[in-house]
Amino acid sequence: MIKIAIADDNSFLIKTIQEKLSFFDDFTIKFTAVNGAEMVEKLEKNHAIDLILMDIEMPVMNGIDATYAIKQKFPQIKIIMLTVFDNDENIFKSIKAGADGYLLKEVNPNDLQQGIIDTLNGGATMTPSIALKTLKLFRNPIDFESAAPQEDIQLTAREIEVLEQLSKGLKYHLIAENLFLSVGTIRKHIENIYAKLQVHNKLEAIQKAKNNNLI
Repeated sequence: MIKIAIADDNSFLIKTIQEKLSFFDDFTIKFTAVNGAEMVEKLEKNHAIDLILMDIEMPVMNGIDATYAIKQKFPQIKIIMLTVFDNDENIFKSIKAGADGYLLKEVNPNDLQQGIIDTLNGGATMTPSIALKTLKLFRNPIDFESAAPQEDIQLTAREIEVLEQLSKGLKYHLIAENLFLSVGTIRKHIENIYAKLQVHNKLEAIQKAKNNNLI
């Protein structure tokens, strides 16, 4: 039987997680906590826990600080961040604190179960979009302590694909071939990218996109 604890300040979301786990006979929820400090306190009394599902944004002590504190004292306990937040800083700080996985709360019961099993078997479970962001963070590390605040720039997935190809120095016709689009469509995407980034040329666009961790 896999022993699980849940930390979340939203009682409705705790109930939702419990319902997702109730489909599987091999899980038992030993206790829940409404913040990181309470989770640490409960573990001091009973640390016979296999895995914690940890929210990030909680009062008193957030999930990242709680993860660090728990991993210092009980490194054998696996921790999966289960959150609605997928921004780069949370991902980076969670991994740095010792988190073993990172899933979004919209995860379905089967994927949650598989993520727990994979983590307990030594893997690192991640929602695909989180895994992609993590890879980008490794490619373009950010010093979050000193980094300037990022702008809220909304590019579409296709625009990001075009920008990534552009950053490799590819000409418009090659980008068009790679993405199975016409050269005219590529030009239109690039016009939109320049407008959204408020830049005037390719170099400015690439630099601004990197500064905002878009590519």
